[in-house]
Amino acid sequence: MNIGSVESEPGAVESGWFEVTDLPTGGTERLPIVVAEGESDGPTLWLTGGVHGDEATGVAVAQDAMRADLAERISGTVVCVPVVNPAGLRRNSRQSYYNDDDPNRYFPDPESSSSRPPSVQERIDERLYEAFSESADALVDLHTAQIGSMPFVIRDRVLYGERREESEAQALAERLDRLVSAYGFPVLTEYPAEEYVEQGLQRSTAGAALNAAGIPAFTVELGGHSVIEEDTRAAGVAGVYGVMVELGMLDPGDVPDDVDEPGAGVPDAPVDYPVRRAVHPRAETPGLVRHRVEPGDVVASGNVVADVVSPQGEQRATIESEYDGYVIARREGVAAYEGDPVLSMAARDEGDLVVPRDADTDE
Repeated sequence: MNIGSVESEPGAVESGWFEVTDLPTGGTERLPIVVAEGESDGPTLWLTGGVHGDEATGVAVAQDAMRADLAERISGTVVCVPVVNPAGLRRNSRQSYYNDDDPNRYFPDPESSSSRPPSVQERIDERLYEAFSESADALVDLHTAQIGSMPFVIRDRVLYGERREESEAQALAERLDRLVSAYGFPVLTEYPAEEYVEQGLQRSTAGAALNAAGIPAFTVELGGHSVIEEDTRAAGVAGVYGVMVELGMLDPGDVPDDVDEPGAGVPDAPVDYPVRRAVHPRAETPGLVRHRVEPGDVVASGNVVADVVSPQGEQRATIESEYDGYVIARREGVAAYEGDPVLSMAARDEGDLVVPRDADTDE
């Protein structure tokens, strides 16, 4: 396999660079690449990390999954891009400094069009998309969430319409389900289809791989950002190896002895019903937030999850959940304006996993 400066060979792990744009001050923006090619043919798995520059554990999981002896263990190929957003990494920031907004919303979406010329971040994402869409049989995108967050996996809804028939979407969803289960983390389905598209999540790394290229792909949230969480890093690497086993790239007996079973050390979901991602609830009264719940707590619709107080400490309001579910993380900071979220939740989900792209739901 030839990607960027890397020309892989059977039985070897090779590293190099993937050039994505020239810089105005000279030099080139380039992404690090590591490729492990097995001695025998098999699927190609892509690992991506660091699309948000402050999400340290995702970078570490991508790096550590690429062991020096990986090519000797696998059939097929693993392609790893540990840092998709070096511009953000340089300043320890979620954003790149090219557009100064979310670089994980610029991957191609063949079902939308724009009259404006593509930005440099859009061009970078498109060049990476072209590389993985040509070779990947599966993709795992490694992220982190808020400080103190539970680890979890985000499973996108599979859209049908212009790109694929409903039966094709259903087959793709079934392939995706097997890989998500193999990772071993609690699973949250993405937002309902209408909100998903409104937020541009079909243009995220995993969203574009899945819904544009038809590649089974999902996002892993590995706890909190900014520092490497060692326990979550180890669990994240174990999940990657679980995916390799599910893909048939790796025999269970060839998993390294120091890699745990997928899901080991990660809290189980505290509810037994399907859940979806929800940035909820939100403050309607500005003030300082005092949370009443913690990550992992189960809540029911109508439960008070936070208080809002004045700068002097006087009670101004309470905030209630509208959903049954459980707390994934508390939003950072104590100051809340009108409409600011106070929690990230796993909310009860009764929606379909395979949906038309133009679905209008009331979930």
